[in-house]
Amino acid sequence: MKNKTQKTKQLTVGINASFLRKPGTGLGQVTLNFLRKLSEFKIQNSKSKEKEIKFILYLEEPLSKNVKLSKNFETRVFLPMWRRDDLIRKTWWEKYQLPKKAKEDGCDVFFSLYQCPTILPKGIKHIMLVHDIIPKLFREYLDTARKETYQMLTERAIKKADKIVVVSKRTEKDLIQHLKIEGKKITVNYIDTDEIYKKKATKENTQKMLRKYKLKPGYILAGGGLELRKNIEGVISAYNYLYEKNKNEHFVAELPKLVIYGKLMPHLAPLVTDAEKSIKKLNLTKCVKLLDAVPQDNLPALFANASMFVYPSRYEGFGLPVLEAMNQGTPVITSKTSSLPEVGRDAALYCHPEDPKDIAMVMKNVLVNKNLRETLSRRGKERAKAFSWKNFVDKFLKLLNA
Repeated sequence: MKNKTQKTKQLTVGINASFLRKPGTGLGQVTLNFLRKLSEFKIQNSKSKEKEIKFILYLEEPLSKNVKLSKNFETRVFLPMWRRDDLIRKTWWEKYQLPKKAKEDGCDVFFSLYQCPTILPKGIKHIMLVHDIIPKLFREYLDTARKETYQMLTERAIKKADKIVVVSKRTEKDLIQHLKIEGKKITVNYIDTDEIYKKKATKENTQKMLRKYKLKPGYILAGGGLELRKNIEGVISAYNYLYEKNKNEHFVAELPKLVIYGKLMPHLAPLVTDAEKSIKKLNLTKCVKLLDAVPQDNLPALFANASMFVYPSRYEGFGLPVLEAMNQGTPVITSKTSSLPEVGRDAALYCHPEDPKDIAMVMKNVLVNKNLRETLSRRGKERAKAFSWKNFVDKFLKLLNA
């Protein structure tokens, strides 16, 4: 008979936390917020009778002093000889060094927080979080041999993983349809936003943000990335249509400014929209404002003071900006494609991303209808409550022994 006083074997779980070094990215935010909540969860459940768990974070840079984790977390920081931060280093680190380090550390389970070429040695259970397979669906992203190779290795690793976690049912369907993954290997687990979006923007932060960017409340907001897929050009075209239409119909006394946030990288065209060029071409420089990259501390107030948030992305694995806007009670207009209706449900209005006139007409409906704006605001805040990092972590921990 087993001795009841015998110490429970410690479970060692490795985590690819590489994107902690890029907190401004979507993957960086997911990594940071997952680890924060995971650390809190273990503190709150330290008296649990379940196996003790040691977490090892694998990093390319030392952990920031701002990231505070519980005592059952350790870190490993290493880089390949090739130090340039490009696809060669990324592939080398993920495919070769990471599996070797995980084996040396005796990991029982390994959690990849994003889709990558990592394949673990036998004996290590691999759980991989897959956000999307965008390069598979939009081949223009594979414009070099290195990118094609990376995507091939990533798809191979996804298929080899023991368990796959996806951030939406849309991604689940894509994996089954395009990569022929068995549905029983896949678990849908919704991510959430950073806690900063769940707090009401203070009067002080609002005034500071408005002064900084020289804005007046009530503008139309767009952004969340200027990749071609995000369809900022569609928003600009829709706004131009509204601008011209208002000259004749006068449905509003003055059309609010269109404000676009997101890092401007015209040199990456055609994969990235040259927003400045599009605005100049349509003679909209006086009524469209480009903010470039906006620090996250300013984003809640930026959302909160907008009359609406327009996000007609052609494809999303999840669509965090939609959830960020809903948390702040900003009326949302987004695409009727991919995962976006799954995230927004009845708390958003939907448009066809390839039809600027359709985008414009939905924008006009929100602009002229105060009751509609209030309804969308109320529904958005309520819908946002359905997403929780606590729920994500709880579901993840159950997978460790599944």
